[in-house]
Amino acid sequence: MDAASLQILVSRLTGSADEMGAVLRRAAFSANIKERADCSAALFTASGELLVQAEHIPVHLGSMPASVLAAIDAVAGEPDPGAEILLNDPFAGGTHVNDLTVVSPCFASGALVGWVANRAHHADVGGTAPGSMPPDALDIDEEGLRLPPTLLTDATVAQVMASSRTPEERAGDLEAQRGANRLGVERMRAIVEALGSAEPLDEIIAYGERRMRAALAALPDGTRRFEDVLDSAGPRPEQQSPTRIVVTLSLRGGEATFDFTGTGEQRPGNMNAVEAVTVSAVAFAIRAATDPTIPANGGAMRAVHVVAPRGTVVAAEPPVAVGAGNVEVSQRVADVCLGALAQVVPERLGAASQGTMNNVLLGGDGWVHYETIGGGQGARPWADGMSGVHTNMTNTLDTPVEALERALPLRVRRYSLRSRSGGRGTRRGGDGIERELEALADITASLVTERRIRPPWGLAGGAPGAPGANSVLRAGIPDAEPLRDKCTVQLHPGDILRLHTPGGGGHGAI
Repeated sequence: MDAASLQILVSRLTGSADEMGAVLRRAAFSANIKERADCSAALFTASGELLVQAEHIPVHLGSMPASVLAAIDAVAGEPDPGAEILLNDPFAGGTHVNDLTVVSPCFASGALVGWVANRAHHADVGGTAPGSMPPDALDIDEEGLRLPPTLLTDATVAQVMASSRTPEERAGDLEAQRGANRLGVERMRAIVEALGSAEPLDEIIAYGERRMRAALAALPDGTRRFEDVLDSAGPRPEQQSPTRIVVTLSLRGGEATFDFTGTGEQRPGNMNAVEAVTVSAVAFAIRAATDPTIPANGGAMRAVHVVAPRGTVVAAEPPVAVGAGNVEVSQRVADVCLGALAQVVPERLGAASQGTMNNVLLGGDGWVHYETIGGGQGARPWADGMSGVHTNMTNTLDTPVEALERALPLRVRRYSLRSRSGGRGTRRGGDGIERELEALADITASLVTERRIRPPWGLAGGAPGAPGANSVLRAGIPDAEPLRDKCTVQLHPGDILRLHTPGGGGHGAI
């Protein structure tokens, strides 16, 4: 296939994944998917190798191949046309229980030619606290419903609904996911039938591999090391100690190995990531450091190897809780990978961004809400960091004030940039966000945050960004009550939950 035809094919397939995401957002019931775009879509080869992805959420997309392979194994042979497979088990291809993945086969001219998949974060699938990421969870069963790859039927939908505090919302979001996959199957079928066979899809994979190997071969061989820490493992006093994450990057002959030997063991709590999440962070970092135009497909990862020792916080094993591994550990894994790569290509990578998703989980009578909040981007060698944005492993939006106040018993009292929270340097880190939510009813609020103790690091002599801070202002009490980085609190009418998110690190000495 000539270069122009190959690029056109890649663009057509990528457009199909983009269209899947648009359908999912438009049809979804929850604000988390419709407004925040906490969902992702991708297309895969018949063998389950990533073919193309929409530019959605890195932590979803980099780990989705594990879900598709788990679904393929579950059908144990060729699936029936029209089959839909649902899963969310973190230890069977998933990430955390909130992320429900729907996988569907695509047939053309009677032959299996590929798979389509989408993943969406459901605001509640049960567990001991609204939002299904209880900060004090020690066991995966405390986090909610856990489904291995299962045929998606009416009975499966009923099971998901029965587990959730918001069953109608779950049914609506699941139906949106099914609709997105049905469209993806139709688009992929039409493209393959126009080609005459699925063989040209293999050229896309081969092209991604050539591009990545060439990019890695252009980097100097050698070994670099970087380490950072997670603030804590949970809200209990015995969990209030850091966990080390270490990576050794080896570049040899056009291949890269990210070895996490030396990383801390998994701990009681939910700050543990399954291996698929760690792989997704590596995939993000290597694309950022080489060339973002390299196709994001399975071929591009053939030259990239990940060593994640079993039983560590980057390759957790059951029955430990893993809810925050997807949203917080992934961010620190990205930080250490980018820190190691910055030693190789210092002109391409900047200081640490905020390094957390600032997870806020709220629930009351008949409703549950989940959101993440942006912060400061690390300063780049060529520019200041952006302010008030989501960075690294997340690519969602902050919930619009109008959508929040229209649907929930909440009032947004403050939503602004956190002035001068970015680290100083020749290039300044971006500022974080100040967000205050007033409760208009009794609410259970959970926070899962990081970078409240150890700030985002600066680079090349730049200063670190300001760490984040959580607090609550009780009605009628003038002084704010500090909150831990991970906690669950009860809010009553008039109470205000306040979050100050971290700023990005600075770059270059002043």
